[in-house]
Amino acid sequence: FATSKGQSPHVLTMTATPIPRTVALTLYSDLDLSILTDLPAGRLKVKTWVVPESKRTAAYDWIKKQSAQVFVVCPFIDESESLTSVKAATVEFEKLKEIFSDLKLGLLHGKLKAKDKEDVINKFRAGELNILVTTPVVEVGLDIPNATIMIIEGAERFGLAQLHQLRGRVGRSNSQSYCLLFSDSDTQRLKALETHHSGIELAEIDLKLRGPGQIYGTAQHGA
Repeated sequence: FATSKGQSPHVLTMTATPIPRTVALTLYSDLDLSILTDLPAGRLKVKTWVVPESKRTAAYDWIKKQSAQVFVVCPFIDESESLTSVKAATVEFEKLKEIFSDLKLGLLHGKLKAKDKEDVINKFRAGELNILVTTPVVEVGLDIPNATIMIIEGAERFGLAQLHQLRGRVGRSNSQSYCLLFSDSDTQRLKALETHHSGIELAEIDLKLRGPGQIYGTAQHGA
């Protein structure tokens, strides 16, 4: 990082998964990029599939046959009056308790008290819960190596970078992990996640498709 202004950089920007706006900002600065491209030893790429609604039952049957801990991420906490088709964690939690009646489920979202959040996460980490129904609150900072299946409901509502970040909650051990993107729309964009496992590549694809958002404003994505 030696520069003409000294031996140390004035600004160090770090990102686990660059969003399109972050990629766009690199065009306006003299930045040296350091990219971590390899997985830790023994890790496997997360197998990712876009799953249409018609295959939901088959997907649930497949999950029942796995000895795995599962994340189920929903876009909303509570059901929306205007967007009734978008999955809400509190509603989906009750539905999944009936579907997976032999398994133990937990619910996690931003409205819970800090102690309640911690209790649920600790139970999931200890293996006391099989399925954690949650919102994108789990996107960063959660390391549960035994979790090997990630289900994302309404995947079309998320950017590719955020989906990649959510996918990163699994595949944190030497076991094969899986990510199921449930969506009946925008599947061409989502299929990029089936073949791309680099955050940089996905951010570039997202940048081309949606635009950078506002460089000097607060909107972090385009269309």
